[in-house]
Amino acid sequence: MNVYGEFFTKFMEPLFEGFLAIIKGIGEGLGQIFNIVNYVTVVQDYKSDLTGLGMVILILSIIFLIAIFAIIIFLIYRAVRTYMRYRRNVKKEDQLIDEIEVLNNEILKLKKQNSKIAELTDSEGNIEYDEEGNIKNELKDGESRFFKLSSVDQKFSDYTPAVINNDFSLEQLCDMFRNYSASKLHLYYDINLIRLFVASFASNKLIILEGISGTGKTSLAYAFGSFVENETTVASVQPSWRDSTEIFGYFNEFTKKFNETEILEKMYEAQYTDEVYITLLDEMNISRVEYYFAEMLSILELPNKKDWVVELVPNVWPNDPQKLDEGKLKIPENMWYVGTINNDDSTFMITDKVYDRAMPIAIDDKCEPFTAPDTEAVKVSYKYFQNLFIEAAQKNPVTDETLEKIAQLDRYVIDHFRLAFGNRIVKQLREFVPAFVACGGDEVAGIDYLIAHKILRKFEQLNLAYIKDEIDGLINYLEKLFGTGKTPECKAYLLRLKKTI
Repeated sequence: MNVYGEFFTKFMEPLFEGFLAIIKGIGEGLGQIFNIVNYVTVVQDYKSDLTGLGMVILILSIIFLIAIFAIIIFLIYRAVRTYMRYRRNVKKEDQLIDEIEVLNNEILKLKKQNSKIAELTDSEGNIEYDEEGNIKNELKDGESRFFKLSSVDQKFSDYTPAVINNDFSLEQLCDMFRNYSASKLHLYYDINLIRLFVASFASNKLIILEGISGTGKTSLAYAFGSFVENETTVASVQPSWRDSTEIFGYFNEFTKKFNETEILEKMYEAQYTDEVYITLLDEMNISRVEYYFAEMLSILELPNKKDWVVELVPNVWPNDPQKLDEGKLKIPENMWYVGTINNDDSTFMITDKVYDRAMPIAIDDKCEPFTAPDTEAVKVSYKYFQNLFIEAAQKNPVTDETLEKIAQLDRYVIDHFRLAFGNRIVKQLREFVPAFVACGGDEVAGIDYLIAHKILRKFEQLNLAYIKDEIDGLINYLEKLFGTGKTPECKAYLLRLKKTI
């Protein structure tokens, strides 16, 4: 290693010395130009010899020198002034952007406030009254401020949970879902995509389906809800979504009612049953995900599920829904959130914070139609579903050898790309890969997919021109770790990345 270091030092020494010589030369040159003592010394040496025409030449030389000094100082002044003006303009632009952002938020708040008031007024802006003289839409005595949630309480007041008997394996579940989609819904999916989708339920509550339009992202989430006999809740994300009230709703101070969203209603209903619930956030990046889903991301990250609670209201009223605890809602464990995204000019980039807490699934190809056996839907027990994942983790654990390879890859990526993927991704790997194997997939294929879409994706934030020469080395290193041809997803991703440079 010392020989390599000595070689590198000797090899690069002329380059570094050249740079130092250039900097030193510029400094010496400026010092020579502005060395007034030299000019005075020359004048004193020739003062006795300069008479007549010589004095004229002396005066002209001094004027010329002063003019040169003035030009140099003026150019330096202009450069500094231009830079300072540029910095001020950039600062003003940043301030304007911040002010516009604040104003946009204020406009949205005013719009929401206006919508709250509109609930009490007619088209002409006058407060509406009912036949009894009470303000229309205002909370009546004895009425619950949570109309939809209280309706769920009434719906399940005499409810006896149905016993759900499941006896399928994860691999059988994937085949059944694929055949059901084809035979009943005429939606055709590759079996590997189905395995990725189902295995993702083991490691993440948020699943992101990304890819070009028309490949079946939205229909996949819808089809799974239909397959488990519990219709998927579809929420079409809007550009105006700015905070968590778009997920949970908000309390209207004017009507004294809580404006409940369909997502909130389904969250509340999920606490009554042992079924699997799917919420679809369609085109989730048409607004910034961090604006409206940040609270959910933080809650779902907590290791203790008893802490999965969100405060809807700060106080308790007598007629509040039964399953609200001091105004707090328990986030259901049996609900998953599936987001679809399109990457184009009209959408926002998904940040690392979101990607790290989600399982991204790329859907870039459409599956050709195929003949599938007629398959019926199956009501799935959440507890049985979870037990399948627990069983998979016990039967197909990620080996210590594989974990050591992942650790080596982590060190390689840190050394060559200054990136680290951390413990969160390793935890997801321990949960996702065993489930993927239980779904009928191959362990290395699952690891290959996870590395490509959870680790290598981070390279997009780097200076691609800087890492271009390192990409071939990483491809070779991956094949050395996992075997030649064993990581096609990683290789294809890195080659696509290289082509964009």
